[in-house]
Amino acid sequence: QVRLVESGGGLVQPGGALKLSCTASGSIFDFNPMGWYRQVRENQRELVAAISLGGTTNYTDSVKSRFTISRDKNTVYLQMNTLKPDDTAVYYCFADEDLVLTTVRSWGQGTQVTVST
Repeated sequence: QVRLVESGGGLVQPGGALKLSCTASGSIFDFNPMGWYRQVRENQRELVAAISLGGTTNYTDSVKSRFTISRDKNTVYLQMNTLKPDDTAVYYCFADEDLVLTTVRSWGQGTQVTVST
């Protein structure tokens, strides 16, 4: 069974930085892609960034030039710089298990990021 374990959330002042990590385990298949969503309100989850197995990345417009996603095998990172209060949310890691004919998405438990004075 696939398991995703996240770490790195917390409280930071505006303009500060945090780095999130997420490690996926429990599959012999590749995870492609991996990435992060964030949720501010119930049932409203926004894709923040994703990275493919080959390293192709994409970001939501509001975080471009401030956030950087990277991965090392089955661990994905999100370096968040110049944080703003609007970045406050629960951040969820995801990993798409590539089963060739289909993919199965798994989620991390979520980590709170709060940007406030």
